[in-house]
Amino acid sequence: MTFEEMVPYILIGVAILLLIVAFVYFGTRSTKVQGTIKRDVLDEGADRASRNEALINAPAAAVKTPAPAPAPEPVPAAAPPPAPVPAPAPVAAPEPVPAPAPTGAADDLRQIKGVGPKLVALLADQGVTRFEHIAAWSDADVARVDETLGRFAGRITRDQWVEQAKLLAAGESTAFSEKFGQK
Repeated sequence: MTFEEMVPYILIGVAILLLIVAFVYFGTRSTKVQGTIKRDVLDEGADRASRNEALINAPAAAVKTPAPAPAPEPVPAAAPPPAPVPAPAPVAAPEPVPAPAPTGAADDLRQIKGVGPKLVALLADQGVTRFEHIAAWSDADVARVDETLGRFAGRITRDQWVEQAKLLAAGESTAFSEKFGQK
């Protein structure tokens, strides 16, 4: 075979080699992002206060409603009518927590870990404005207030509000900082 006869094969070989090199180069190359990436406040490492605020202000999760139950089958005429079912007793609205007599200006309840501006407003609606009020709560009071907190339910126990309030009401800022950290 002469060189003139081999030229088409050489060109085909070079073209295939270039395609393989291009595929390897572009196929393994990672994408580069231009500019600054704004971190989502829910990413790990974000400031805890901004993470909590973003979670609190997030819209409530959608609730699926169950499909309607099928209509009951008609009862034969020969069967005796069912006994009347007594109506359930009405559920009483939770009673507000009895607030002790005011002993001065309202405390900044946001010093309690887990209490933000929205919870301060919810507590103020129930007459809770001082650390002494929260420190005096019994388990029944905690349960009653917890029912009124809506999407914040469970925070009183989880964040240990009563224990925090006892330390803050007593002016034990050092013990508070050691146990619950700085705000």
